[in-house]
Amino acid sequence: MLSDIEIAKSAKILRITEIAREMGISEDSLEPYGHYKAKLSESLFAETAGREDGKLILVTAINPTPAGEGKTTVSTGLAQAMVKIGKRAVLALREPSLGPVFGVKGGAAGGGYSQVVPMEDINLHFTGDMHAVTCANNLLCALLDNHMQQGNTLRIDQRRIMLDRCMDMNDRALRNCVVGMGKKTDGVPRQDSFRITVASEVMAILCLAADLDDLKKRLGDILVAYSYENKPVFARDLGAQGAMTALLKDALKPNLVQTLENTPAILHGGPFANIAHGCNSVRATKLALKLGDYCVTEAGFGSDLGAEKFFDIKCRFAGLKLSCAVIVATIRALKYNGGVPKNELSAENIGALKRGTANLQVHIENMRKFGVPAVVALNRFHSDTDGEIAALRDFCASMGVSVALTEVFAKGGEGGIELAEKVCMEIEKNDGALSFKPLYDHSLSFKEKMGIIAREIYRADGVVFTAQAEKAIAEAEALNSGDLPVCVAKTQYSLSDNPALRGKPEGFTVTVRDVKVSAGAGFIVALTGDIMTMPGLPQTPAALNIDCDNNGNITGLF
Repeated sequence: MLSDIEIAKSAKILRITEIAREMGISEDSLEPYGHYKAKLSESLFAETAGREDGKLILVTAINPTPAGEGKTTVSTGLAQAMVKIGKRAVLALREPSLGPVFGVKGGAAGGGYSQVVPMEDINLHFTGDMHAVTCANNLLCALLDNHMQQGNTLRIDQRRIMLDRCMDMNDRALRNCVVGMGKKTDGVPRQDSFRITVASEVMAILCLAADLDDLKKRLGDILVAYSYENKPVFARDLGAQGAMTALLKDALKPNLVQTLENTPAILHGGPFANIAHGCNSVRATKLALKLGDYCVTEAGFGSDLGAEKFFDIKCRFAGLKLSCAVIVATIRALKYNGGVPKNELSAENIGALKRGTANLQVHIENMRKFGVPAVVALNRFHSDTDGEIAALRDFCASMGVSVALTEVFAKGGEGGIELAEKVCMEIEKNDGALSFKPLYDHSLSFKEKMGIIAREIYRADGVVFTAQAEKAIAEAEALNSGDLPVCVAKTQYSLSDNPALRGKPEGFTVTVRDVKVSAGAGFIVALTGDIMTMPGLPQTPAALNIDCDNNGNITGLF
């Protein structure tokens, strides 16, 4: 059996100029980065402004196993399958973070015969967007520390810095550190911390900004610190927004690549859904809607994280309307949610599967709470038995939701035709009758919004706020940030804030331990459980299997 990287290397892919030409993109709107990837220039937004939008399809999922369940693979395979049934489709995805590439999950370019390519480039550096975000964030940190060193006219309290440095790598040793040590000229000593780049506010801003002017304004609105007099200090007070925008001007342009079957794919932005809002950029999604009749996009992890934020943050800001949601489920993940240990997921266990469908039920109901029709995509693994598949089909029938057996990993677009046809049928059935709506009114208080998310999406009995969270909420309200949407940082492995509670937990509360205002991004982050904004590497990182020979050939990347 070929590995993902071997499949990607053996594929016949087209030069990016050919992909662009087939999409009707002129050479003037294309900025190639080599032969197989390109930036889409600002002129394309003006060229396509008058076109009618296509249909927007969101791919979400149930709560996954620690290894992930193939949501990007299904998204890619669905876009390829749409083309096979005669539809003009464009895929819109996030860019991979180097953290998971070298950590547990590996790359995020799909898998098997449903990948975006060039897979190696996409997973390793790509067009430099992640590095640009890292540099812009760390420039702001450097300007902040320099201001305190050079007289501190803003009277910034070094004990109340709200900004983290960042790096796009899993490195737990940087979660807590001290900077400014040494001589007097080496800076003001203070406690500092790092977060992974994709969890930074700058990354969120890049993904939510409408254009360069909006990007610059949002960057200027980043809350960086408080003064000794307890007054907020923003990035604009340091004069940082201009230089940060200069670093990000090219990163703001979406990236064009293709799938293994030459379906166009726009990859842009990469926020995690468990510690950020988990969606690709607004600009990429809007452009894909103009360039195709169908746009297939995804939101990270289960509907309790990525999809909720997609609806309540991204769609709210961008005015997007969804036509259909696809809920990715696997027999393995359902058995895991039914109590089966990770090392026993390959054995048939219909009883555990049936118990695990309680988790799928919640995700189906979540889509209905937003007024969105849904189709369940059963991402098939070789260990799935006929009895298990039949049991899942029976459950979906009892819920009144369509289910499609999906084999896009092994068969590419051909393996997603049933899913593509059922998605199109669902869209046609509901066209003109959709009642999409956010979960909560933005004018509600932070606590009210957090309570609604916890009760309606997680099925919690309520929310507990620590003393630190209560203090932070009061400060957020003093900044007039109370009407911002909520971005919950929570474990992806459970509907609750405890990763050990699988399936459909009952009788639990969610604890908000701290609250952070992301004024530039335009939301308030609620930190729950033990969620970390800087992940760590496992005992045996994926990096140990990756190598490069003297000819530049990379192996071990998946």
